[in-house]
Amino acid sequence: MKVKENSFISLFATNFCGVMNDNVLKILTCFVAVSWTAPELKATIVNASAAALVLPYLLFSPLASRLPGLYGKLKTLRVAKFAELFIMAIAIAGFVVQSVGLCLFSVLLMGLQSALYSPSKYALIRDIGGTEGVARGMGGMEAFSFMAMLLGTVVASFMADYDMPMLWYSVLMGLAVVGYLLSLTIKVREEPQRDDTSANPIRFIRESYQMVKSYPGLNSVINYLSLFWWLSASLQMLLIIFCEEEPLSLSHTQTGLLLALMAVCITIGCIAGGFLDGKRFLFGATPLIGILISALLVVAFVFGTKIVVLLPALVGIAFLGGVFKIPLDAYIQRTVPAEQQGTVLAYFNLISFVYIFVASMTNLCVMTYLPSRYVFLFTGVIFLVSSLVFIFSCRQVVCWIGYYFMRWHYDINVTGREMLETKRDENLLILPNHQAVIDPLMLFATFYREKFRPLVDEGYFNIPLIGHVLSLFSAIPVPDLRKSRKGVEKVMQLGSIVNAALEEGTNVLFYPSGHITTDGRESIGTRQMAYNTCKELPENTRVILVHIKGLWGSAWSRKGKKATPSIILLLLSSFVQIVTCTIFLRKRRAVTISLEDVTAELRDVAQTSDRVAFNKVLEDKYNSW
Repeated sequence: MKVKENSFISLFATNFCGVMNDNVLKILTCFVAVSWTAPELKATIVNASAAALVLPYLLFSPLASRLPGLYGKLKTLRVAKFAELFIMAIAIAGFVVQSVGLCLFSVLLMGLQSALYSPSKYALIRDIGGTEGVARGMGGMEAFSFMAMLLGTVVASFMADYDMPMLWYSVLMGLAVVGYLLSLTIKVREEPQRDDTSANPIRFIRESYQMVKSYPGLNSVINYLSLFWWLSASLQMLLIIFCEEEPLSLSHTQTGLLLALMAVCITIGCIAGGFLDGKRFLFGATPLIGILISALLVVAFVFGTKIVVLLPALVGIAFLGGVFKIPLDAYIQRTVPAEQQGTVLAYFNLISFVYIFVASMTNLCVMTYLPSRYVFLFTGVIFLVSSLVFIFSCRQVVCWIGYYFMRWHYDINVTGREMLETKRDENLLILPNHQAVIDPLMLFATFYREKFRPLVDEGYFNIPLIGHVLSLFSAIPVPDLRKSRKGVEKVMQLGSIVNAALEEGTNVLFYPSGHITTDGRESIGTRQMAYNTCKELPENTRVILVHIKGLWGSAWSRKGKKATPSIILLLLSSFVQIVTCTIFLRKRRAVTISLEDVTAELRDVAQTSDRVAFNKVLEDKYNSW
C-alpha cells in the first residue's frame, strides 16, 4: 500500500491539536484556577489536575482498545473530537464562573476523551501507510505530539501571566474546532480490527501480567521504565508550585520555559540514548544512570533555592532521563514477539499511567506536610532504591554490572567468542574448566549478552541474595554428594533434566569436574554427567569447551588452602576494595578465556568409548592449554 502523505498530515495535525489542548487546559487550570482558592490548596489543585488527566487511562484503556473493532477507528476518532467541543464549553464555563471544580471536571473529561480515542489514532497509522509506513507514521506522530506538548506548555504559561480571558477561551475552543475539522479530512480505507482482551481494567492487568511473566525479567523492566513517567510527572507538578515560591519567585512564563527546556533535554537524551545503545550494551548501565539521577535530585533538594544550581541539576536530570528511557524501551521491543507486542505495550502504558497517578498522590502527601522541595528528596530516594532493586531483578543487568566491576581487577582477554554465535534452531552445551570459585561469575559476566542455564551447587541456593540471582538464570541445583548421600536420586535425574533442556533449545552450562581444581590441573575422574550428555547429544546442539587461564593462584582459588574459599567473604572483600578505591592500586590480573568447538570429537568419543576414556580426553584438552 502506498503511503498517503495527505492523510498522514491530517492525522498528525488532528493529534497535534488534541495534545496541545490537553496541555493548555491543564496548565491554565494549574496556574489560573489556583488563584481563586487559598494558597495552601495550590498543591492539591495542581496534583488533582494531573491525576484527572491520567485517571481515565487507568479505568478505560482496556475498553478503548475494543472501540476500533466495534465502531471503526476513524468514527471513534471523529466522535471523540466532536465531543471535545462540549468539553471545552464546560472548561470555559468553569473559567467564567471561577469554579475550580468545573475546571478540574473538564480536565477529567479531556483525559477520558483522549484515553478512548488513543488506540484508534495509533491504529490508523497502519491503515494509512501500510506496513512499510508504520515506522514513518509512528515517528511523525510522536514528533508532532512532542511539539504539541512543548507549545501547549509555553503558550498556556504565557497566557496565565496576562488577565485576558477571551484569549484563553479562543485558544481552547479554537483548537477543539480546528481539531474536529481536521479529523474530517482524514481519508483512509480501514482494515477490520478484532480485540478479545477484557474491558475490565483489573482483569486486563491480571491477564497481561501473566503473559509478561512468561518473559523472565520483563515485568521488572516495565516497572523500572514506568519510573521515568513517575519522574516526569512528579517534576512537572512540583516545578509549577516550587518555582513560584520564594526565593525563586519565577513567573508563569518563566516556569513554562523551564518545563519546555527540560522537555527539549529529554528529547536530546533520547537521541543520545538511541545512538549509544546502537554502539554498545547500554541496557546494563540503566541502574547506574538511575543512581546518577537520584544524586542530581538530592542536589536539587539541597541547593534548589539557588537557580544557578537548580537549573543545571534539572537539565542533567532531564537529559539522563532520556538516555535512561531508550534502552529499556528497546529491551521490550526486542524481547516480545510481534504478535504479542500490542498487548504488552498496552499493559506497559497502563502501568505507566498507574505510576503517574501514584506520583500525583505522593506529591500531594509530601507537599501537605513538608515544604515542596522535599519532593526532590522523596523522588530521589525512590529512584535510588528502585535502581538497586533492578540490578538484582534482571539477568543481563547483573551480568553487565559484574563484568564492569571485574574489569577493574582483571584484564580479561577472550579468544573464540564467535563460537557462541548460533544459527536458527541451534543451541549450545558449554563445558568449562574450574580454576576458582569466581570463574562462573566471570563467564556469565563476560558473556552477558548470551543466555545460559547453569548447573550450580545447591548450597549456593541457600544464600539469600545469591540464591535470588541464581533464580534469574533458571539455575539447576546440584546436590553435593561429598556432604551427604541423600542427593543421589537427584543427581541421577540431572542427566534427563539437562537433555530435556537441550532438546527444548536451551543453552546449558556445567562443569564436567564438578569442583574447583585442588592442584591447578583439571581432574574429572569417573564423573558421568558430561559423558552421558554427549552420548545422547541432540542434533541441533554444539559443544563448546571453555578454558580459563590466570585464576589459579588468586584468592579465589584453592592454591595453598585446605578448603574451598568462601565466596561470601571474598565478595565482601572485593566490595570493600571497590568502596575504598584500593582496587585501583593493585595490578590487574591477566585472565584468558578460550573457546573451542569440540562437537564432532566429543560426540564420536562418547559413542565409541567408556566414560573414563571420555573424561581423559576432556582432561587432556583442559590441561594442554
